[in-house]
Amino acid sequence: MGPGGVVTSPGVSVREATDAEAEAVGRLLHDFNREFHEPAPEPAQLARRIRELVADGDTAVLVAGVKPAGVAVLRLRKAIWSPALECYLAELYVVPPLRGHGIGRALMEAAIDLARARGADYMDLGTAEDDVAARRLYESLGFDNHEGKPGGPVNYYYERDL
Repeated sequence: MGPGGVVTSPGVSVREATDAEAEAVGRLLHDFNREFHEPAPEPAQLARRIRELVADGDTAVLVAGVKPAGVAVLRLRKAIWSPALECYLAELYVVPPLRGHGIGRALMEAAIDLARARGADYMDLGTAEDDVAARRLYESLGFDNHEGKPGGPVNYYYERDL
């Protein structure tokens, strides 16, 4: 991330979300889940939670655009295999009418820069098999879903409610 925490890609400005932008972040996260027919707390509740997580210091939120049109949520944690941190990309979302204009790529590039700046040497994420656009983006940025890299077995991401 450059001076002032702002990254500018051609026509796209990405920055760390301010406390005042938590409401916009909550709306984006709510819309993201609703787009995929997943349950979601109301935007105001999500905004409160985002403020709590950012205040705890292990979460960073990036937004793109003057009126945020995209969001990336990063969770940083101590690594097992390295003295550095590792970073989990918890959420990446761009509003549907603006997809395909470089916003997702700008958010991802800024997320990678921010993770490195905070001391991470590894980033992981999960996405759906049928989200071809997201998979193409991640792969173009060097992410791989094969154990041991190209040609290895496919890695799977599993989840379960507790």
